[in-house]
Amino acid sequence: MSAEQAFRDLAARKIMVFDGGYGTSIQEYQLTEADYRGDLDLAKDQKGNNDLLCLTRPDIISAIHTACRDAGADMIETNTFSSTRVALADYGCEHLVRELNLAAVRLAREACDKAQARDGNPRFVAGSIGPTNKTLSISPKVNDPAFREIDFDTLKGFYREQCDALIEGGADFLLVETCFDTLNAKAAGMAAREAEEAAGRPVPLMMSFTITDMSGRNLSGHTIMAFWYSLRHLKPLTIGVNCAFGADQLRPYLIELAKAADTYILAYPNAGLPNELGQYDELPERTAELIGEWVNEGLVNMVGGCCGTTPAHIGAIGRAVAGHPPRVLPEVTVHTRLAGLEPMDIAA
Repeated sequence: MSAEQAFRDLAARKIMVFDGGYGTSIQEYQLTEADYRGDLDLAKDQKGNNDLLCLTRPDIISAIHTACRDAGADMIETNTFSSTRVALADYGCEHLVRELNLAAVRLAREACDKAQARDGNPRFVAGSIGPTNKTLSISPKVNDPAFREIDFDTLKGFYREQCDALIEGGADFLLVETCFDTLNAKAAGMAAREAEEAAGRPVPLMMSFTITDMSGRNLSGHTIMAFWYSLRHLKPLTIGVNCAFGADQLRPYLIELAKAADTYILAYPNAGLPNELGQYDELPERTAELIGEWVNEGLVNMVGGCCGTTPAHIGAIGRAVAGHPPRVLPEVTVHTRLAGLEPMDIAA
């Protein structure tokens, strides 16, 4: 059975559980620059290069995967949020893209396969693809609005390099997450589809929007509905929202999306808003309570946590959604068909 079919079968029976925030869990280890660097000969300071830990401290990443898995996660994402050539350039690690992504998938795969062998329940690996530190939609130069640091094809090429490695490593899905720029997301989604075709095996696409302010828009100015309609042609297996806010602030946007998206919804909020020190204080039980409101309204098919969440949050979320029915996917409407979002036989 394919990973997609196993996912659909499980999603028909339950609200699935995603994992939590890796940065939060890594911070608890209080690592030094030497921990990040390991034995690698790198010119730049590596402290904060969390993805590099897949090579230099795989024990830590494995421990986080295992903790989230044991807390009840059905899906584990790879620790590759910044593992594109353009993002790794900040640390002088561009040459490690393939090696790093392969190692990350291996660690996540091991955690999932061990659990599945033990209890027979399917676990899935999502290859994490973050937004990079470049934007296609906005000029970084105030006095030159037409300027762009990167063009579409170049960025798509960087995403393609990561997608190829994630698929080669054995990822079940490709998750384009924390999308602050819709055009960036389109480049990543196209790269994922091209990599899937080149690999010759199905690797479903997952996409997640992030809100940048209380207007409910991302950095490129799109609402969550504009994001969905802009990317629907890529036929993502899941669409949703993550990061930025806590579960209470994300609820209105999920209500909109749940009514329109004819695919599964994955949502993973922060543990509330950060305090004045940039830390997250929301306790696992409170996060789970707020996500429980989503569940009661039939808004989601899979839930997890982003910044500030820990395996304890994932465990609490899992308990909160257990036994509740998943969101029912809506039918494609005549309105969306006429909008050109679905093939339609006009004569019919």
